[in-house]
Amino acid sequence: MADELEILRRADPVPPDGPRYADGPLDPRAEHRLHLLLREPPARRLRLPAKSARRPSTAGRRGPRLLWSAVALTVVVATALTLLLGGPSATPAIAAPRPLVVRTDTTPVGLAVLAARAENAADGGPTLRKGTHVQTWSLGMSDDKPPITLPLERIVRWKADARHTELVVATDPRHPGRPVLTDENGSPRLVDDGEVLVRRTYPPSWSDAPPEAPPPHDRAALLAYLTEAAHEQGPLDTPRLLDAVGLLLDNWTLGARESAAVAGLLSEARGLRPVGRVTDRLGRAGQAYVYDGTTGVRRMLIMSADDGAVLGMETTYTAPQPEYGVRTGDVMEYSAWMR
Repeated sequence: MADELEILRRADPVPPDGPRYADGPLDPRAEHRLHLLLREPPARRLRLPAKSARRPSTAGRRGPRLLWSAVALTVVVATALTLLLGGPSATPAIAAPRPLVVRTDTTPVGLAVLAARAENAADGGPTLRKGTHVQTWSLGMSDDKPPITLPLERIVRWKADARHTELVVATDPRHPGRPVLTDENGSPRLVDDGEVLVRRTYPPSWSDAPPEAPPPHDRAALLAYLTEAAHEQGPLDTPRLLDAVGLLLDNWTLGARESAAVAGLLSEARGLRPVGRVTDRLGRAGQAYVYDGTTGVRRMLIMSADDGAVLGMETTYTAPQPEYGVRTGDVMEYSAWMR
């Protein structure tokens, strides 16, 4: 198995800097290289052309794609078994999503402009609702095993009698139907796509403290709310403000007025710069804003260009951590919030 994995790594049918399709279908060059990888004799597999001359015809594609699915599933299963059994030839972060790619041919929209749009869209927009619906990817690391990403979908809904339900499902929208890695109960294993990991109903709960209390839609009051929710004593710097906004969105589905207040606060944050348009992992178009910290990570905020709603956040490594098998550009975590 190690030889086959090495061949796949060297062939590199989908290079990490390929911006055209991100986690979507293969581009023509990748299709051609994969076709050669699967069809050519082993002695010729590593001498692939640098660039395909044209898109391969539709005829004959079904065979390579079916073979690729089998190869991909074999690699995932082998990786999971390696995680469980601790084999020496494991490849790090096979399940990890690649960083989102910002379109460089688009004009970035400043946060002040976006905040003004959100303010104009506040009247007649959606209303605040307690609970959340979020897709998350997080990197699981240890000292003696390669890192893996753990894709989850979490839905929390509150009832009129103050009870609430929580549903957590193992699923990855990038690869519907494929097995998903999870470490529920601390044991990495493969589960079926859509497997329910948690289904609970909680007794009535009342609290007037953030983040349980309803968030205000006044900018100054919301800043005080987020500071209390984050258990901070002093002013929130940009990384802690982003963390507090994530905590808010993990508890509430914001209405238009609350989204406008959040956009206003973010427009005043230092170091959060616009970089252009991006498509998130749920296929939604948004504007990306990046904060480059000094802790070896980069934070990216994705917001709707129409109403300023926060769609997602991504954290990537800007420096390698070889002791954990982490490379520069690996995704540490990603959240995508939905209504």
